[in-house]
Amino acid sequence: MTVLTKAPESQFAYVVLAARRARQLMAGAPPLIDNPRTLKATRIACDELEHSLIEYEFVEPDSIDTDKDGNKRRK
Repeated sequence: MTVLTKAPESQFAYVVLAARRARQLMAGAPPLIDNPRTLKATRIACDELEHSLIEYEFVEPDSIDTDKDGNKRRK
């Protein structure tokens, strides 16, 4: 388990993190940026990710199996 603050390199992870943070902002969480450029929650979430203001955990899945051809897949 690793706690990271740098924006993820994976586009999928970036979108998931931004969407989760945007939902928090829409539910009333205060923005982590002092003077947001806009009031749109998704844009604020993206700015927070780009400025490394959000901490997140990346956990490797425990249940990865290898099939007879050597390909890895989840159980």
